[in-house]
Amino acid sequence: MKRLRGRTAITLLLTAALAAGLVLFCVRLVAHGGEWVGFFGTTYYDAGALYDANGVLLYDGETGSYAEDQATRMATLHLVGDRNFGTSLRSVLSSRLSGYNPITGTTLGSHDVMLTIDSALNRTALEALGGSRGVVAVYNYVTGDVKCLVSSPTYDPNDPPADVNENPAYEGVYLNRFFSGTYPPGSTFKLVTTAAAIEKKGDLDNFRFTCTGSTQIGDGVVTCPYAHGADMTIDQCLACSCNGAYAVLALELGANELDKYMKEAGLQDSLTVDGLHTARGSFDKAEAGSVWLGWSGVGQYNDLVNPCTLLTFMGGIANRGVAVTPELVGREAISGTQIPAALSGGPDTFNIYSSSTCDRLKAMMRNNVVSSYGQEQFGDLPVCAKSGTAEVGGGQQPHAWFAGFVDDPNHPLAFVVLVENGGWGSQTAGGVAAKVLAQAAAG
Repeated sequence: MKRLRGRTAITLLLTAALAAGLVLFCVRLVAHGGEWVGFFGTTYYDAGALYDANGVLLYDGETGSYAEDQATRMATLHLVGDRNFGTSLRSVLSSRLSGYNPITGTTLGSHDVMLTIDSALNRTALEALGGSRGVVAVYNYVTGDVKCLVSSPTYDPNDPPADVNENPAYEGVYLNRFFSGTYPPGSTFKLVTTAAAIEKKGDLDNFRFTCTGSTQIGDGVVTCPYAHGADMTIDQCLACSCNGAYAVLALELGANELDKYMKEAGLQDSLTVDGLHTARGSFDKAEAGSVWLGWSGVGQYNDLVNPCTLLTFMGGIANRGVAVTPELVGREAISGTQIPAALSGGPDTFNIYSSSTCDRLKAMMRNNVVSSYGQEQFGDLPVCAKSGTAEVGGGQQPHAWFAGFVDDPNHPLAFVVLVENGGWGSQTAGGVAAKVLAQAAAG
């Protein structure tokens, strides 16, 4: 009898363990089934296709082939991805490409995903970078549709270089810099400092600054490339990007306010773009009254931003305080048909600064282009922008930034260009932006 009770207890324990295991498996299946079915190397993953907004085939899962044109393959490598990229659409959209459903599995067939990007615009952007490392991105700040997204360096996925892991020319090639990179923002950060000054300094219209080329702060010095002039207004200080003026503003505002306004801009957050997550920016609070606090207000010291969140911030200024999260997926259909396979809920949005603050920033950024960068390079497009020259040390050339938007309801385009070690922002990155915007607006 005792033996029977013991066997019964063991049987009940085994049954309970089996039931618990079955429940755990079902929970994991619901939570991770899409990842399992889309795992690299499975027959289910090799299905579905990626197209650009104009119907150009970027990747065919059934045949494993990429776009016909080599330039297109190279310009869309970081978006489409190969087996070396975890931050690519082939990876994060694997369950959608396979058509996986937790109830029916993949029995209903694969899906084709139409992206928002224009592959021809990507080719132009990559060519404009001229072989430099960097990022070019353009998106519609009203709908969130990403029109162009290029990360460089790149290679042809049909013919990967044999020395990709040894050749310095391919350093960081597996990194999608738009999503995963962080960089010193340089003078693009002055927009954050300006926003704080607009809202916290009631006498900002009376602000005047004389730049002699250097400004003494404590035991340190904040320098400018040259003496910008005397009795400059805040608009003039932003247009000529005077470091001394913005260091003085940073000391008046304080580290807590700068940190707060960077957070409100969304520059310290991680955005999610169709399953791809951006790196977070950062701001270190330097000691009050120190030269390092001055440099942080200029966009140096330990300031870091991500290109995607900076692009979204530009869109938020253009949109009078409503930032629209970028989107890459335009439409999803059952493979080989026009039958929709998913419904879009519309773009996500979040608020940055007040509409009046954004209107003031917009006017100042427009003045930057007209009085400093040169409207002629943008044709008739009413471009509002801020350049940035971000020092990186080590005897290297600074990174060149150019970011902003077109203030036109017919062409609601925000953009960001980063050329690593490219030198002066408006000269190097501004020229890239001009070429890409001209084509984007024409399309």
